[in-house]
Amino acid sequence: MTQVRHFIDLWRMDGADLRAILDDARARKAARLGWPKGKPDADRPGDGRTLAMIFEKHSTRTRFSFDAAMRQLGGDVIISNAQEMQLGRGEPIEDTARVLSRMVDAIMIRANDHEDVERLALTATVPVINGLSDKGHPCQILADLLTIEEHRGRIEGKTIAWVGDGNNVCASFIHAAPKLGFKLNIACPALYHPDLHDLARAAEQQGRVEVTEDPRAAVAGAHAVITDTWVSMGDTDHDERLDALEPYQVDEKLMDLAAGEAVFLHCLPAHRGEEVTDEVIDGPKSLIWDEAENRIHAQKSILAWCFGAI
Repeated sequence: MTQVRHFIDLWRMDGADLRAILDDARARKAARLGWPKGKPDADRPGDGRTLAMIFEKHSTRTRFSFDAAMRQLGGDVIISNAQEMQLGRGEPIEDTARVLSRMVDAIMIRANDHEDVERLALTATVPVINGLSDKGHPCQILADLLTIEEHRGRIEGKTIAWVGDGNNVCASFIHAAPKLGFKLNIACPALYHPDLHDLARAAEQQGRVEVTEDPRAAVAGAHAVITDTWVSMGDTDHDERLDALEPYQVDEKLMDLAAGEAVFLHCLPAHRGEEVTDEVIDGPKSLIWDEAENRIHAQKSILAWCFGAI
């Protein structure tokens, strides 16, 4: 029996597979230039397949991009809020996995707890994709890397600076660094540092990941500067976070310390005037709209990989 291809954590992935997904995404995007957004790709690797999407968290980009991605692959989608399912009434996630595996060809879940994503994947007999959890956001990172590569060439050997909260998005960058050969500088206050297990694993995998409390040091010479909202869904320490993270705002002075051709990314939604200024997010170095669109293209190739088409 062929092993099911889940897409849960980037640290579990083979670097060659991640490279193949990125290259496929770029090729698929180029091949569609000028096409209507609803027209399927020529090879239709999702033909006859259905993707189930489960949302425990609110979503704009993940919901629309996965829907569009599956349709462009020639497939179809079924979307449900977890509260509309028996999950919301306490059905074990393993039972949900068994049932959905009989009804659909893949499952994407945007979950509160990473453990639920892992439990779903352990039981499901179809691919499970982590659309976001408290421990990672792997789909977002591939869209970000695709965006950088479109504008600045291959990511290997480049330096990415992450500024702000050491959150789930930061975690997935840590996971990706040793797999794709880029250097990652993380600037964050000690109170909101990245997961120590993620840092230790990256070190074991010869990843070049450095953590500092000085955003200027992290950004110096970087090819991309990336941040995220300081208060994520579920965080209850709003005021404490704003106080601790205020020195980590990405403004024009900070961007000027990066490499001359540096780009700015943000996974959105952004709190303008907090983690980033209007001048940066709306400025010439910002690629946030390409980044948002690239969720579609990266996730198409993730799905194609899960289906064995890559």
